[in-house]
Amino acid sequence: MTTAKLVYADDSGQIYDHPYLEMAGSSGGSWQRVDDTFLVPLPPGSELFLLPDRVPVGYDRDNQRFAKLGESSLDPGQIVKAVAAFMAPAHTQILTAAYHSEDNAPVLPLFSYTAVGWKEGQFVAAGVRVDPLVRQDIDQFDLEKLERRARRALDRQAHNRLIQHLGICALTYGCPAAKNYFLGRWEAPLPTSPQCNASCLGCISLQEDSQVCASQERITFVPSPEEIAEVAVGHLQKATEPLVSFGQGCEGEPLLQGKTLAAATNLIRSQTGRGTINLNTNGSLPETIAQLRDSGLDSIRVSLNSAREVYYRNYYKPRGYSFTDVQASLRTMKSRGGFVSINLLTLPGISDEEEEVEAIIRLIDDTGIDLIQMRNLNMDPEWYLREIGYRATGRRLGILQMMAKIRQAHPQVGFGYFNPCLNPCPPPRALRQGGRADSEI
Repeated sequence: MTTAKLVYADDSGQIYDHPYLEMAGSSGGSWQRVDDTFLVPLPPGSELFLLPDRVPVGYDRDNQRFAKLGESSLDPGQIVKAVAAFMAPAHTQILTAAYHSEDNAPVLPLFSYTAVGWKEGQFVAAGVRVDPLVRQDIDQFDLEKLERRARRALDRQAHNRLIQHLGICALTYGCPAAKNYFLGRWEAPLPTSPQCNASCLGCISLQEDSQVCASQERITFVPSPEEIAEVAVGHLQKATEPLVSFGQGCEGEPLLQGKTLAAATNLIRSQTGRGTINLNTNGSLPETIAQLRDSGLDSIRVSLNSAREVYYRNYYKPRGYSFTDVQASLRTMKSRGGFVSINLLTLPGISDEEEEVEAIIRLIDDTGIDLIQMRNLNMDPEWYLREIGYRATGRRLGILQMMAKIRQAHPQVGFGYFNPCLNPCPPPRALRQGGRADSEI
């Protein structure tokens, strides 16, 4: 069987495979050989990144050592760059890219950096598909149809500030959830909060550290319950597997707008019982979680980078709440019969460290969560490990073995990537009778 080869890039961006150095990966900052069973063809919709001031690292089988590739194998003297993959949604990385950072190398932008190589005529990545749902697969998006429907909706509902904001998300930033809203299907976003009570290192909507840039602009207003309901009700009534979610990448913490969310949820449920109302949150305010559940909220997804409090605190930098409050929010929602997920920001080498896996299992013991969403941590791995004060404490199981150990302890807990539609009701009657399966908004 052919072994995956190291890939590298020249200054022009051209990518090459090395004639003999094997692909390597990294786990918690330690280089590793890559087991072929970890590799999948690079999923459609993935991107390749060149890593500035980072020397590619491969494995030299003949000499049984890792080797830094300082220059091109085709053009000696030409400096080369490491290459990483940003995998398409629904995939979780097993290893990050292996490289050596030069002195004063810039902090990488807010993406994930999966190990990538070349094998049998195609790019391969060290990752696994964790969710079969195709909600954000690139072949699901007809951009001409999206543009047409979005423009029509924005013209028709010019009075609604939230819809106008979603238009920017879909057409400017390419947000898949906003795209799906305008295409009338699956999960639609309901951003509401300009404020936040955390200062997450990897926040994609607000960065006060000059080393990195936010990926998108944060919403600047709090939509009214009526604006929220206008977006949500139309979607829940018409969409396939309908789901709406407070708490998006383009906002702060939605729990800070608890009264608005409760009023909006009551208003939505007064008009339709169809679909799922979800909240993506940092879980900082358990009493507000209880109020929202009583108003009709169906599910929550709480983001965690770690189940170990010290790493949680160093990443989120919470203001006015603690990790104990986060645990209380999980218990509160579950005790009221709601569906509970954690959004686990995954980084190989720390997420699968034995002590971390045991902490996750204890968290499940305590809170009874239903689902772990395996989302890649979008952050420079070296910067992240340095900023949270990471110190290796034990054996690394590997991402696949991590998932297996959690399943063994809690077989009822699922793994995935997307928020589930808890009541995937049949299409509206007009569609069952032969109407358009992707009805216009």
